[in-house]
Order: sequence, then structure tokens, then C-alpha cells
Amino acid sequence: MRLVVGALVWGAMAVAAFAAPGQCVVRDGAAFDCDVALDGSGLTFALPDGKVFSFALIEDGVGAGYLVAPDAAPGSRPEELGQLVPVPDKPGCWMGGRDDFSFCAQVAQ
Repeated sequence: MRLVVGALVWGAMAVAAFAAPGQCVVRDGAAFDCDVALDGSGLTFALPDGKVFSFALIEDGVGAGYLVAPDAAPGSRPEELGQLVPVPDKPGCWMGGRDDFSFCAQVAQ
């Protein structure tokens, strides 16, 4: 299975959200299977603990990360992780924000 960098793919997309199977890593943990939902200039995927990670590109080379609790009610605020920037020489990986948060997302092709 060939993996394509999800974080680069979604930047060029201007279509409604769709989910694609892939591999994700959060905070230098172990890689896990995930369904990456791509939507315009953002992506989302569920974490193994039930939270949902959401990422939105806010300008070229800068994005913002959010965590949504598994039991979040409609209209509740997500946990803001701050601004994230691409990790040099690691396509599909972003880091920064609060607590040096990092993630990588790749979708299968």
C-alpha cells in the first residue's frame, strides 16, 4: 500500500469532506490506523482514546490544532493546541503549539 501525505493533499482540495484510510501519529507515539477526513484546508481523525483531532490551515505553512472530547456536546469549545508548522524533512507532519504538540497523517492510495 502506497502512502500519500494527507497534509499536502488536503491543501489543494476544494471539495466536501471525505474520509480515507491512513496512518496517524500523535506526540511521537506509535502509529495507528485512522480514517482521515479531508475538507478544503483541514483534516480530522479520531485518536485511540476517543478524542478527535482537528487541523485547519490558516495560512501557507501555518495551521491550528484542536482536540475535541469524545463526549463533546454540540456547540462546546474544543481544546486549542495553538499554531503548528510543518516538520522539516517529514512530509505530512506538523509540530508546535502548546506543549510541543505534533502529529503526522498519511492517507493510503
